[in-house]
Amino acid sequence: MKIILITPPNFFIEEDKILTSLFEEGLDILHLRKPQTAPMYSERLLSLIPEQYHKQIVTHDHFYLKEEFNLLGIHLNHRNPNIPLNYQGHVSCSCHSLEEVKQNKPHFNYVFMSPIFDSISKKNYLSNFSDKELKQASKENIIDKKVIALGGISAENIQTIKRYGFGGVAVLGDIWDRFDEHTTIHYEEIILRFKQLKKLAE
Repeated sequence: MKIILITPPNFFIEEDKILTSLFEEGLDILHLRKPQTAPMYSERLLSLIPEQYHKQIVTHDHFYLKEEFNLLGIHLNHRNPNIPLNYQGHVSCSCHSLEEVKQNKPHFNYVFMSPIFDSISKKNYLSNFSDKELKQASKENIIDKKVIALGGISAENIQTIKRYGFGGVAVLGDIWDRFDEHTTIHYEEIILRFKQLKKLAE
């Protein structure tokens, strides 16, 4: 399964170093999600990440960054629901029901389906799907390699995600909760957790 990492919503000093280290450890795709931030900060972050990894980055905002930094693609969501005019290339989107997955999956490179489990990063953002529903969706091929599980993903439940037949996982809280920009000096814990997730996803 693919491992997709979503950035925390705020920028911080060590971010480029951590992301570069994660790419070096085998991160498949990074989703750059920085809602309500000025584009200049995303530009700065991207300029600090080695160019060889730009083709593995998808942006949720400021879609011009895709061409300017030769990124992998763009991600549609409620803030940015439309594909830019004459855009060619990779597109993904967010889905919150099986019906949305069925409708959108044929038109996108992959779709996020969430929340599969109770969110780690968002309080009171609870699982939207029962085990029975997910097993049935897998049986009907609604869940397949083009569907990425999001919401509460951790090392403790990644094997369950594999059994449902998802093509990958999108991780946020399980990685970033191990780093506090104000108090953490080293980020080895993030790297170790990522390596654990990567091994479990193989």
